[in-house]
Amino acid sequence: MTFIIFYEKRIKSLDNLKLEKALKRKNPYLFKTKDTTTSEQIVRGIVDAHISSNEETIFGDWLEGLAIFINEKVYDGRKSGIPNIDLEFDNDGVRYIITIKSGPNWGNSSQISKMITDFKIAKKTLRTSNSQLNITAVNGCCYGIDNNPDKGDYFKYCGQEFWSFISGNENLYIDIIEPLGNKARERNEEFQKSYAQMINKFTKEFSNTYCNDKGEIEWGKLVKFNSGKMKR
Repeated sequence: MTFIIFYEKRIKSLDNLKLEKALKRKNPYLFKTKDTTTSEQIVRGIVDAHISSNEETIFGDWLEGLAIFINEKVYDGRKSGIPNIDLEFDNDGVRYIITIKSGPNWGNSSQISKMITDFKIAKKTLRTSNSQLNITAVNGCCYGIDNNPDKGDYFKYCGQEFWSFISGNENLYIDIIEPLGNKARERNEEFQKSYAQMINKFTKEFSNTYCNDKGEIEWGKLVKFNSGKMKR
């Protein structure tokens, strides 16, 4: 289970970012309210927001893969073929069906209700071939704490409790942090190079398009691009 995949996806996400599309998604009034005066300030705000929003998803996907990989080695677990169920494994006569999330505060009430429905559908699917199958549903969270894991329809295991549950190792949640840091140092130079290139490229592009000859940001032009009515 290689950590390089995370950095490859992280860099690819940055390389695929387009300034025009990013500007369409941002609030130009907010930039003005924050007294933004340079192209680079706007560009860094856009790029940093993109990185932040994508990192959680990319790294969450990687952690999900790591959890499945570890569970496969310890309990012969497997990526579930049932929609919206990430992991299945058997232990002590129980079939566990697991939906994996990055952290504990991942969804609103309707999203949680959907997860419960998905669990019920999964149980029904599994029992078509074995009506006596003892099934327990689990929402696993890679970090955080939940001191009340029994939610009635499912269990919610977070942080140490989750990693221990899928591996049988109480200290795994700590053991995995040091290797992540070592790998990050190896790959961060490549990412920082891509980041610097993107800042320079977008700053030049923004200045050429939205700054006047004096170097001042033409806010009216930016707002018009972002929010003006399209000609039909």
